[in-house]
Amino acid sequence: MYIFISLLILIASVLLILIVLVQNSKGGGLASGFTSSNQIMGVRKTTDFLDKATWGLAGTVLVLCILITKFIPQQTVNNPQQSEMQQQINDAVLIDPNIISPDFGTSQPELPPAE
Repeated sequence: MYIFISLLILIASVLLILIVLVQNSKGGGLASGFTSSNQIMGVRKTTDFLDKATWGLAGTVLVLCILITKFIPQQTVNNPQQSEMQQQINDAVLIDPNIISPDFGTSQPELPPAE
C-alpha cells in the first residue's frame, strides 16, 4: 500500500508540475492558444479548468502525503521503547565492558583560591 500511494503522489506531482507550467501568471500561457471561436471551451473556461486542476492536484498531494504516514513500514527491534542510539551504546558496552568514557573535568588544573 505504501508503494501504491507513493506512485499516486508521484503521478499527481508530475501532473501538477505540467499544469503549473502550462499556466501563465497573467492568465495566458498555453491556454491563450485556445482563443478560436469554434472551441467548445473558451479561454476563460480553460483558465478556470487549469486553476481548479491546480488546486485539486495540490489538495490530492497533500491528502496523500498525510495518508501515507499511516502506511510507513516499521522496523522490528528487540525493544521498541529503546532508541537506536541507546541500542548502539548497549551493544558497545556488551562487546567490551572495560571501555571507560573520558572524564573531561578531571584533567584541568586546579585554580588557586581567590584572594
